[in-house]
Amino acid sequence: MKKSICVVGLGYIGLPTAVMFANHGHKVHGVDINEKAVKMIRNKELHIEEHGLEERLQLAVDAGSLTADTEPVEADVFIIAVPSPIKEDKTAELEYVRQATANVVPYLKKGNLVILESTVPPKTVENVMIPELVKSGLEIGTELFVSHSPERVIPGKVFRELVSNDRIIGGINEESSRMTTELYQSFVEGTMHETDATTAELVKVMENTYRDVNIAFANELAMIAQNIGVNIWEAIKLANYHPRVNIHTPGPGVGGHCIAVDPWFLVELDPEKAKMIHLARRTNDGMPSYTAQLTADILAAKGIKEPKIAVLGLAFKGNIDDMRESPSVEVVNQFRVRNMNITAYDPHIKENNLPEQTQNFEQATNEASALVILTEHKAFKEIDPTTLTNLANKIVIDAKNSIDRAKWEQAGFDVYVLGDSKN
Repeated sequence: MKKSICVVGLGYIGLPTAVMFANHGHKVHGVDINEKAVKMIRNKELHIEEHGLEERLQLAVDAGSLTADTEPVEADVFIIAVPSPIKEDKTAELEYVRQATANVVPYLKKGNLVILESTVPPKTVENVMIPELVKSGLEIGTELFVSHSPERVIPGKVFRELVSNDRIIGGINEESSRMTTELYQSFVEGTMHETDATTAELVKVMENTYRDVNIAFANELAMIAQNIGVNIWEAIKLANYHPRVNIHTPGPGVGGHCIAVDPWFLVELDPEKAKMIHLARRTNDGMPSYTAQLTADILAAKGIKEPKIAVLGLAFKGNIDDMRESPSVEVVNQFRVRNMNITAYDPHIKENNLPEQTQNFEQATNEASALVILTEHKAFKEIDPTTLTNLANKIVIDAKNSIDRAKWEQAGFDVYVLGDSKN
């Protein structure tokens, strides 16, 4: 049964979700406080980068099945997909969720369904959303239905995973879960797993915390390997041939709107019990400093004074334009702390977000003492090192083990890889 849907939040999750529902027969109205983003969507232009989004957006707008504005409208279903970041004190910032919920209250009517997609600490639906929704005058669970169905997709593969991934459906009661399952069955081919809202909230946070702890383990191994004469990338590859082992890969830190944020929700919830989670966060948050110091040590050993560093990659992940919680930004900051001259370049980020950033690769690398690769963009893997004739020194420090080392060494470069003492 086709529904009218109001999606609040048109960012990296909200917009693809709105477009998917619009492309599958529903009438969708998107809402965002960013007026520029709303205007761009109306004009079928992208304010975020995601593979496959442009053509799907054009199809939805041309068909009249997707509209956008800064204010909600009445609908059958309201989906809230707004940010849920952490504050400087590492506690959850839930004001966006609260405000988005409050903003839809005047438009609610009997029989409506409200779904929270944002990743949030357990009890957010119960303690933040419900107190706002009761102001509608509708009885929760019989006249107004509420659920949490967290997004479980990865940037760059959002549309494929929206369809194929299993979905967690956490209703405040069975009817809320049933209605939510029925809605997402419009396009989801994965299995629907129904549970209660608080369990669904915990499940999503657990998934990302597992990955954060695993990455912290890999980063600890990388630092150990650096000291004992081992290439950790080779060691992890060999260990993962064991059928019950799946060690993630190390790097200059952890970024993104989920893995670098969600574990703090559990630390805030129960700091006395979440000791391993807290230590993993501290380990991963310490990797930008480790990466910057590794670079400084390499250049000092080379006898290079007052080096110029060309940072390649500011997005938190390869082949996307998302800088949220990106460790690259903190690596740059750590270079600043060490009084190093820096330039930064990212082919996917079209606006300069840092003073050191340039949109020109040649400008970024000109007279560079070293290239420091922090993001595994395809564009960096495709660089022909023989064409880099404007460098002061042929040194590359690869924090993601992303380039063809043999090719660069053949071109005369000294290649250093984070977690590999065999440099």
